Amino acid sequence: MNVFRTFARNISGKVNKVGIIGVPFEKGQKKYGVSVAPAALRTAGLVEQLREIEGLDVKDYGDVEVPAQGEPVDVDNMKHLSLVSACNRNLSEKVATVLRDGRIAITIGGDHSIGVGTVDGHYAVNEDMILIWVDAHADINTNKTSGSGSVHGMPVALLVKELADYWPYLPTMDWQVPKLSIKSLGYVGLRSVDAYERLAIQKHNVPCFTMEDIEEYGIGRSINHILRVLDPSANKPIHVSFDIDSLDALEAPSTGTPVRGGLTLREAVKLMEIIHATGRLRAFDLVEINPALGNDSDRKKTIEAGLCVLKAALGFSRKGTIPQGLTDLPIQTNNGNK
Repeated sequence: MNVFRTFARNISGKVNKVGIIGVPFEKGQKKYGVSVAPAALRTAGLVEQLREIEGLDVKDYGDVEVPAQGEPVDVDNMKHLSLVSACNRNLSEKVATVLRDGRIAITIGGDHSIGVGTVDGHYAVNEDMILIWVDAHADINTNKTSGSGSVHGMPVALLVKELADYWPYLPTMDWQVPKLSIKSLGYVGLRSVDAYERLAIQKHNVPCFTMEDIEEYGIGRSINHILRVLDPSANKPIHVSFDIDSLDALEAPSTGTPVRGGLTLREAVKLMEIIHATGRLRAFDLVEINPALGNDSDRKKTIEAGLCVLKAALGFSRKGTIPQGLTDLPIQTNNGNK
């Protein structure tokens, strides 16, 4: 059974289905708090706000099981590897289940190391998927090139098959085989890229729109170019992995590695509106919201920003909706006067 084709027919019939997965995991980085983001977003009305989107069928699959302790492993410059591996293995299976249920997989992290599990689970269902990584950082370091040893800076390198030979043997990670081609990867919002990461991006000619590029070309031309490069026939399932630090720190201050000069909230919403309009979004990750950082205003602003981006991805219209039963009435104008 081709799950994506079934989904596409549902989209054309205006029956949208999504499945929410919470991932209260933070061991891919060093700061406390990102693990409470799924609970914070649910408390802020995540499910209720999504259900307000016209025609959207929302099911909350709960939180993925996160192990409290991991196996002792010895890998240089790769902290908490066994915990990262165990969490992502569980997550991969959960994402695949949501997709096979005919729903868009919405994963709420957690730090960005969980991208390993979300993309692996998506690839298990749709091998022709493309991946849009929206982030201030490229996350394509290996343990040999990372300056921190934090796995949330390594998920892309763990996923793409072209970099498989750059890794040592990773105990506990036998379940995950890099299969995604780097030719199926595009970046939006980069502005803090390490030297090795830049080399990898340039070597493999990855379509990449940094903030400098977005300022020159605009968000619409930027994402449309990436989509054309990765999917010229316009028929592949799309996976968006959205790090809240892709937004400017003024828009989303409660995150662990903020970088000034990022996307405005309007640009991020427009980005996701364009992707939603393709009808091919199959998975969306929202990661790195940290309610433990900043004051109440910072937390509220960051959570609200995340919800705005997510709702745009799922069809929320800034134009409003037409009241039911009135769709056949003629629309009268009065020369632009209100």
